[in-house]
Amino acid sequence: MPKRMAMVALAAFLVAGAVHARGPAMADAATAREWPVVERDHVLKGFRFATGETMDVRMHYRTLGTPKRDAKGRVTNAVMILHGTGGAGTQFLQPHFADMLYADGAPFDLKTTYVILPDNIGHGGSSKPSDGMRMAFPRYDYDDMVDAQKRLLSEALAVDRPRLILGTSMGCMHAFVWGARYPQAARALMPLACLPVEIAGINRAWRQLVIDGIKADPGWAGGNYTQQPAMGLRNAASIMIVAGAAPLALQRQYPTRADAERYATERLAAATRTLDANDMIYQFDSSRNYNPWPTLERIAAPVTWINSADDFINPRNFPFPAEAVKRMPDARFRMIEESDQSFGHSTHTHARFWIDDLRDLMARSEG
Repeated sequence: MPKRMAMVALAAFLVAGAVHARGPAMADAATAREWPVVERDHVLKGFRFATGETMDVRMHYRTLGTPKRDAKGRVTNAVMILHGTGGAGTQFLQPHFADMLYADGAPFDLKTTYVILPDNIGHGGSSKPSDGMRMAFPRYDYDDMVDAQKRLLSEALAVDRPRLILGTSMGCMHAFVWGARYPQAARALMPLACLPVEIAGINRAWRQLVIDGIKADPGWAGGNYTQQPAMGLRNAASIMIVAGAAPLALQRQYPTRADAERYATERLAAATRTLDANDMIYQFDSSRNYNPWPTLERIAAPVTWINSADDFINPRNFPFPAEAVKRMPDARFRMIEESDQSFGHSTHTHARFWIDDLRDLMARSEG
């Protein structure tokens, strides 16, 4: 795996909260199938942020498969898959996702599906604070990120109406933003691991703790550090590890005190080697005004929405899913049961847990 891809994948691995320090996630990196990926950049000229600032924004993206076009040359078989906070499109090339979805006969069989994996603003190979602007980078939000995705599809890829938008974690929230802001834009939506409500309570609190912990480190220097602020990043990574953990799986894998301590030490050391403080502040702050709840009735596309019972970030006992499903014209919700084989928040990226739901959604939205 190229060094750049490895660093991005590790950052995504951390934020998603995968629980295996020496298990399947790392094994995936060693055994990953070489999928036929095309990797490019597209510059959104004069992109206007919600803050009113304007700049040229580089969008990095990957594609797999072959586009099918209508008489006007527009692509009709595109599926866009959106990553989580701190992640990038590379996370969707891991075997526990890609091998189940892109293979012959799979839901996103590359003979019939054109898969698009963008890196969102502030992430991966796309424009971000660490490129040089630091804290002068426009303070983007989820609406900005979705608008950038929409322009990328139209300008670079000739896609006006994706066959499906599937999103995990932050990408899950982006799917709800897409549905509410652009009701006719996608033929189907599959949000995985989020809630369509304002980020508040413990969800906003732990994100703010990540941000405040970085800023409290004198080494951060208002964003003008010459080396990464070590204590601030240790604080941030520690919080993310706990927030993304799967308790039953961790207990099974690390049943003694020594095992658990070794896991924590190794996981933290690996995580902090690849993080950038300013990028993290922006990534975690970008959810600040997310709230599709008042406009859920606008979502016209068929929706299959899935959360996990062992997800600390999106607790299982909230009433929101039952209420939300009633307000969308064609929506289904399922909660994946907790077990010592599930992955907490990052269950979303393990397709075996929800591939049948995906097949049902594709059939339900056909035509």
